[in-house]
Amino acid sequence: MTDPAWAHEPVEVRPHDPRWAARAESERARLTEVLAPWLVDGVEHIGSTAVPGLAAKPVVDLMASVADPAAVVGALVADGWAHVPPELDRQDWRRFFVRPDDAGLRRVAHLHVVPAGHRRWRDQLAFRDALRADAGLRDRYQALKVSLSDRLGHDREAYTAAKAGFIATALRARPS
Repeated sequence: MTDPAWAHEPVEVRPHDPRWAARAESERARLTEVLAPWLVDGVEHIGSTAVPGLAAKPVVDLMASVADPAAVVGALVADGWAHVPPELDRQDWRRFFVRPDDAGLRRVAHLHVVPAGHRRWRDQLAFRDALRADAGLRDRYQALKVSLSDRLGHDREAYTAAKAGFIATALRARPS
């Protein structure tokens, strides 16, 4: 089986688009219904599209907290989400899903399904909230993202990995 076209989509950082929030809310509401039997802490809009004024890939990132991430795979696939198997995702803390566009060429949303109480739930929300609250942090992160997309836009994994140090530093600097 060949990979879907969206699996090789390059990183393209675009100026903030206020329509991202509406798209995220629509997806969040639908996911709240689809995942209702398993949800613990709900569904949150995370990532750069959740931060007003921040340039981002035009892919809405959502995160759901559930009792058992493996239990939701069938329901999400039935709802049109493409499951990225754990052996490909290589992130043992989540189950990862992509919602492709109608043509199957581009990603329109990502869903990170995490076990309730996992540290990544708190960290993702803390980083989003720090970017929302601190324009200087947001601007530095945006500059990094633009630079990385110019250099590593052909390699999504390298792009994501290259942001990790900045994110870790921002999380360590947050007030307790």
